[in-house]
Formats: sequence, structure tokens, C-alpha cells
Amino acid sequence: MARIKLELPERFSFKTLIPIRITDLNYGGHVGNDTVLSIIHEARVQFLKQHGYKEFDVCGIGLIMSDVVIEFKNEIFYGDIIKAYVTASEFSRVDFDIFYKLEKESDGKPILLAAAKTRMVCFNYQLKKITAVPDEAKIKLIG
Repeated sequence: MARIKLELPERFSFKTLIPIRITDLNYGGHVGNDTVLSIIHEARVQFLKQHGYKEFDVCGIGLIMSDVVIEFKNEIFYGDIIKAYVTASEFSRVDFDIFYKLEKESDGKPILLAAAKTRMVCFNYQLKKITAVPDEAKIKLIG
């Protein structure tokens, strides 16, 4: 089977810092794959919050993650401060991609830790059905 190769966008519209806690480590002494998924979830929530949204309220509709791709590049350890870059793109009528780039700095140089993408589907929880991406949200999230 071919390896997944994720192509990241050139530009990211949002950046946040996420410190690694002792509870983020696995039995190998580094951050595990499940925690990397949690880190990108935190970055996504902060990205949405910057625009005045929550995952369950983006212009009145919710978001559901339909898939995720993560490329692990380097280990993450306790005490690392992760720079999480986030941007939205690839909009269709009912869904869009959110891209993530996780880096840390070492000796003044950025080290790529992980690249990720989540596909987010717009969902009306009251009607229990997929719905269109709100135009206002699309404009704001593209940044």
C-alpha cells in the first residue's frame, strides 16, 4: 500500500501555541498518535473561536469530522511548545478541509512534527441532516 502524502497549503491563517504536558506522554516517553489527534482538535477549536464559532455553532450549524489524515514527522516530548498552524480550504457545497502544521523550534530553527488534514462536514443537528456551508463562515474561515 502506498504511503499517504499530504500536501500542505503555502499559507496558514492562524497560529496558536500548545504546551506539551506530562499527561500527554505515552509509555514510550513521547507524545503518542492519539495525543497528536487531540492537539489538532485543540488547534481547530481555537481556530474556530478566533472567528467567533464553536464546532456545534458555525453560523447556526454544527461540524462533524468525516476523515483525518496525519503524517507523523518527528517525536514530541514533555516541555515542547507546539506551534500549531491552521487554515481552511477546499470548500465544497457541504464540507471543507482544515489543514494543520505542527512545529517546534530547536536551536532557532523550525522542526516539522506533524502535518494533518481534517474534512469537516456541515450538519444541522436539529434536522439531523447534512447542510450547506454557510457563506459567511466560508468567507471568514478562508481568512
